[in-house]
Amino acid sequence: MTADHLTTPAQDLELLRSAVVSAGILASGYFRRPVKTWNKGDASPVTEADVTVDRFLHSALLSARPDYGWLSEESADNPDRLTRKRVFVVDPIDGTRAFIRGEDCWTVSIAVVEDGEAIAGVVFAPVRDEMYEASLGGGARLNGKPIVFRRQPGRLPLIPAPGAVHHELQAAELQYQRGPAYPSLAYRLVQVATGKLDAAVSRRGAQDWDIAGAAIILAEAGMAFEDVCTGPVRFNGADVRHGALAALSDSSLRTVIHTALITVYGCAAHSAEPADTGTVRT
Repeated sequence: MTADHLTTPAQDLELLRSAVVSAGILASGYFRRPVKTWNKGDASPVTEADVTVDRFLHSALLSARPDYGWLSEESADNPDRLTRKRVFVVDPIDGTRAFIRGEDCWTVSIAVVEDGEAIAGVVFAPVRDEMYEASLGGGARLNGKPIVFRRQPGRLPLIPAPGAVHHELQAAELQYQRGPAYPSLAYRLVQVATGKLDAAVSRRGAQDWDIAGAAIILAEAGMAFEDVCTGPVRFNGADVRHGALAALSDSSLRTVIHTALITVYGCAAHSAEPADTGTVRT
């Protein structure tokens, strides 16, 4: 398939949807059972389930789209992806710590990125039986139905965040509620689209695979998602790390949340912070 004859974003989404269901079934076979675990170089955990799902998705997706590039948390990076028009961006299990603990909100997150923009994406929480999906121009859906933003009337904004960010929000006298804390960053982000959360944030260090699947879902649901220092999030660069991020359902929250994140994390081009592990305080 040449760059002149690419499939549509909707066709790519159909492929992602099929692959992620099989990946979810595969990962679920390891869930709440004895599983081999070890730490990577950055001290983040990985399990045999992560690796097995990654290998399955690599085979399933690239056999269907051999001209696409590949970027995954559990694969060695290949700079060849930078030469490809489209790239699969994969987190085989987002929320590995939650997976190990037996918590049910871990996800499989996959996106197709074209020219730095996510054009199709899925975030699948198998244990919760929740499939979030979107393609460019096709809208965002949950379990096949359009995502409709719903927030309880009169409820204060619901915002999970690290403790230092909460401190800044309180100092700014923002009236809001804390939590709940979802360990999967991708899952946390898509809850902004549904209205279960009013904002979701990430410290510096999140990487493409953590957020690309959720990014297109947020965009198609009409939600703001930005790097608080540089603006719109771009993918498949030479450096796949990002600055502090905020997804917002209400533009009135933008100034106070962006200011809090900049105060806590700054705007350096590169971060010494480890990648967002999903650890937040409610």
